[in-house]
Amino acid sequence: MSLNTYLFFDGNCREAFEFYRSVFGGKFSALQTFGDGPPDMNVPEAEKDRIMHVSLPIGSGVLMGSDSTSAFGPPPVQGTNFAISVVGESREHCDAVSGRLSEGGTVKMPMQETFWGAYFGCWTDRFGIDWMINYELPQE
Repeated sequence: MSLNTYLFFDGNCREAFEFYRSVFGGKFSALQTFGDGPPDMNVPEAEKDRIMHVSLPIGSGVLMGSDSTSAFGPPPVQGTNFAISVVGESREHCDAVSGRLSEGGTVKMPMQETFWGAYFGCWTDRFGIDWMINYELPQE
């Protein structure tokens, strides 16, 4: 299992990650815009170039991020615009971790299969910390 940091931005995620890449070096292992997502996400046309997901490997960890979009609520608040991301080991592991960490908290997205080929969920724990867990589903 590994823990990574996930950052949230209000339209300047690309700029921030280009900066982080210039500092740490390396290449993005993933870079998707909201325009790359399925149409039923209902993202406004003007926001489709915003970053839906970016990953920058740094040492043994990964710095990840995304922009907000009005389709999913208000923009992030600077200073609390992060989540801890857990790399799941199996569906059962994800269910166990998310079940325990969400006790007394608020589930934002229950564990489910996603269009990007993962088993994913996110929540805020009872201490106000945002968490997400992602398990890449085996390719068939």
